[in-house]
Amino acid sequence: MPFISKIQRQSDFNLFSSHTPLVIDNGASYFRIGWAGESEPRVVFRNIVQRPRHKVTGESVTIVGDHDPALMKYFDCTRSGPRSAFDNNVVYQFETMEYILDFGFDRMGATANGSEIDHPVLITECVCNPVQSRSKMAELLFETYGVPSIAFGVDVVFSYKYNQQQGVCAKDGLALCPGFTTTHVLPFVDGEPVYKGCCRTNIGGFHVTDYLKQLLSLKYPYHMARFTWEKVEDLKMEHCYIAADYLSEAQLFQKGAKEAEEKTRYWQIPWVPPPTEEPPSEEEIARKAAMKEKHIQRLREMAEAKKSSKINELENELHGLEILLHQLDQVEESDVPSFLAETGYVSRQEIESARNKVTQSLRKAKGEPKNEQAEIEKADLTANEKYSLINIPDDVLTPEQLNEKKKQLSLKYMAEGRQRLKQRRYEEELERERKQQLEEEKRLENPELYLEQLHARYRDLSEKVDQNKRLKTNGGHTNGNNVPGGVGRGERLNAAQRERMRLLTTAAFDRGKGDDTFGARDEDWELYKLMSKDYNDDDEEPDEDEAELARISSRLQDLDPTFVPKLEGDSSQSAEVPRFRPLTKEDFHIVLGVERFRCPEILFNPNWIRIDQAGLDEMAGVSIKRLQYKDEKLEERLTSSILVTGGSSLFPGIIERLEAGIRMIRPCGAPIKIVRALDPVMDAWRGAASFACAPQFHSQTFSRQDYYEKGEDWLRNYQLQYTL
Repeated sequence: MPFISKIQRQSDFNLFSSHTPLVIDNGASYFRIGWAGESEPRVVFRNIVQRPRHKVTGESVTIVGDHDPALMKYFDCTRSGPRSAFDNNVVYQFETMEYILDFGFDRMGATANGSEIDHPVLITECVCNPVQSRSKMAELLFETYGVPSIAFGVDVVFSYKYNQQQGVCAKDGLALCPGFTTTHVLPFVDGEPVYKGCCRTNIGGFHVTDYLKQLLSLKYPYHMARFTWEKVEDLKMEHCYIAADYLSEAQLFQKGAKEAEEKTRYWQIPWVPPPTEEPPSEEEIARKAAMKEKHIQRLREMAEAKKSSKINELENELHGLEILLHQLDQVEESDVPSFLAETGYVSRQEIESARNKVTQSLRKAKGEPKNEQAEIEKADLTANEKYSLINIPDDVLTPEQLNEKKKQLSLKYMAEGRQRLKQRRYEEELERERKQQLEEEKRLENPELYLEQLHARYRDLSEKVDQNKRLKTNGGHTNGNNVPGGVGRGERLNAAQRERMRLLTTAAFDRGKGDDTFGARDEDWELYKLMSKDYNDDDEEPDEDEAELARISSRLQDLDPTFVPKLEGDSSQSAEVPRFRPLTKEDFHIVLGVERFRCPEILFNPNWIRIDQAGLDEMAGVSIKRLQYKDEKLEERLTSSILVTGGSSLFPGIIERLEAGIRMIRPCGAPIKIVRALDPVMDAWRGAASFACAPQFHSQTFSRQDYYEKGEDWLRNYQLQYTL
């Protein structure tokens, strides 16, 4: 698909002579292209490429530079972020660079069908650009676009020469260029750059913006989606500044001084207050109550109908079973098996058992009270019938009957155990209800005293449970050297596990001599049942103290709204349970305080973001020392004309901070004069456009014929002469 852009296409491309050069300022942040001799570039856009997919068709779209945010809702950008052709101010992705050049030449008005660009091209590059990058750029321009000749120039030098023509700086001086991804310091002697004195660090405006984005995202994590790169870039350019003394500036904000309040800036994110719900009227409350009562009545009717239907079914089933028993009484003994086979039952006992179950279900459905005594007597009768061989002596029983007696004995023990467990649970439930009733009476008599006693009980139990957990984990004794720890597994067992170990030890000691006759006696089955219980440590039931602690904690949460239970594993401090809080207007109030001067400070202290390199003020001293000239007057002339250019030089306070930093590394009384470029962003292109319109410019170019004859290696020694 074609490019998407809001930049208007130029219409006078064919009106310019083929001798008029095209000037390109190929910066890491912005791409600027225009005609030589003009004061402003024709086309300016961000030097990035993005290739999202259309959400409907799935077709890829190439977006170069700026784009309309209203159109991006139709594209999926999750798999394709913005890509740059630069790596630390050096072009290395020439496929991306081709997209950018295509777009730039198209916006200048070059014909899309004819790929020939019959104009000389002056393109900027970074200081000491690698010959590999320069040769690939020449190959791209010559082979793809058919450019007749090319000239490569350094953007910092063009900016310095342009400001020299305007009388801002002298022939001898220093150019400090904090750019987008790198910072360069380049000395000038007699108007020409001295590259052996160049100094560079990988820090620039990109890192400042990224650092500010990180700080705001950490400070306001619920607004991370709003901190887009473009918005943070605007906040940086609008509000950030460089402090003359960072420590003093930070202390102002730490103390909360009045000057700090004056330097604080605010950004109000659009906030819409949540709609306030008006309390319902009396008519609405009455209407909802009537509807609720109507719904409850309908549920009651449905429950009654369901209950009546179930009772009718049970009565019909009971009546059928009674008829079946009556018919069975009238059947002769020889015809009973055939009669039972037709009914589907095996014996008379099975029919009576089914009748008893239906009778109990019918009583339960009708809500009739249980006859406990009758059930007990019936259970005894059933037990006597079921365990008929238990009371018969062994000497009168056959071997088959002895085996059956053992089975009945085992089943009887298990049934009695279940009955005892059921009775114990019933008694515990009655006791629990009695205690709850007593506690409720105490609470009603004196609520404050009851709540205080409940808190004290909770603290005591909490300390006891924590101590038990520590003893269970680490043990409760020393290992003989007054050093805690070294506890055996037996000392970490609970009471039930210790009892099982005792039973196992006793049984092993008693049965260790002679033949193993365990299980021959009836008493051995009781011991077997005690030892065979599941005492898995992982599924161990909670201790009584823990259960009581949980009950008191639940009770306190119901009675005391300020009560906060202790977190598990933290016995010393009570942590408040995080609760959801709706965002208010203050949460949409972005405060820019220390961040205003903390982010640009990395230009002078790159180690704050883990870049172990020199700061901007130190680089000036390093660059002067690299010249290795023994002329002290030359050093004075260099420091007397220091030009600051580049996008990151627009921070307020950078001139004063640089002067203070350079004065600390220069001799006392040395002249220091630092000035900012007339337009730090556009002066590089303006200087290149002024240089390209000179008559001697064509002698400084590298033609396509030279490229075919001499090859790319000739570019290794290519160097532009800036003084024409």
